[in-house]
Amino acid sequence: MRFLKIPLFFTLLFSGKAVMSQTVQDGLEIIGRPVNKALGFQPAVTEMARDLQWLDNFLLVIVTFITLFVTGLLLYATIKFSKKNNPKPASFTHNSPLEVAWTLIPVLILIFIGAFSVPVLFKSQKIPEGEIVIKATGNQWYWSYEYVDHEFEFDSFMIGAGENRITPETVSELSAAGYSKEEFLLATDTALVIPVNKIVVVQVTGADVIHAWSMPAFGVKQDGVPGRLAELWFKAEREGIYFGQCSELCGKSHAYMPITVKVVSQESYEAWLDGAIEEYAGLPRRTNLASID
Repeated sequence: MRFLKIPLFFTLLFSGKAVMSQTVQDGLEIIGRPVNKALGFQPAVTEMARDLQWLDNFLLVIVTFITLFVTGLLLYATIKFSKKNNPKPASFTHNSPLEVAWTLIPVLILIFIGAFSVPVLFKSQKIPEGEIVIKATGNQWYWSYEYVDHEFEFDSFMIGAGENRITPETVSELSAAGYSKEEFLLATDTALVIPVNKIVVVQVTGADVIHAWSMPAFGVKQDGVPGRLAELWFKAEREGIYFGQCSELCGKSHAYMPITVKVVSQESYEAWLDGAIEEYAGLPRRTNLASID
């Protein structure tokens, strides 16, 4: 039934999922997406993404200096010790100070790098208490999401799933969901919706093979291994639409299981959540809050 071709009119008429998606998307800017022929990272909208991008630029500076230094040494040795400039080669076999230096200096460089990179790693691995907890399960080839606190879940398929090229029908489906044809291969029929400035913990696993939940603008990426439950966290600071992708080769349709996240205001999130709870028979917010109290 999932792949049954249904006319657009009936899709809009009977699919509460499509209507709810459009309602949430109104007024949202597409922020986190790949740009053709662009260089650099997607805009960083979490503290973790900013840390990772700073660390990458920091390492690039160090690697550039090392590369220039090594290249200079190679050119110097090539010229100075060529047969033309050095017809009688040296006969020594050891240079202890030099050997100590080329061993010790790289060790010191690695320690210096580690002083900046290890704290970033620990920050990503120290999972705080989530204000919202979502379980993401990778399937061949789509994502399933469960809002743990409200006990409902839904599947998220790429718009135009099963197509390796854009068709008029796919354009219509994208348009009905509020996207343009440029979002083909990026947009999903149902997005993960979260409120802005809230700590979100995503539990990641796989239903069949290893998948990976990756969202570049959030600075997160976590493998989903069948039989195991891993976690990542983020706190998105800007409302908008963000695209990610399964980042672990998982089969023939690996390229066709994108991730769509919509970051909305708290009021919009609560309205969406109430609609999702009703549609997917979840635990109402007031019941959930009462049980916590």
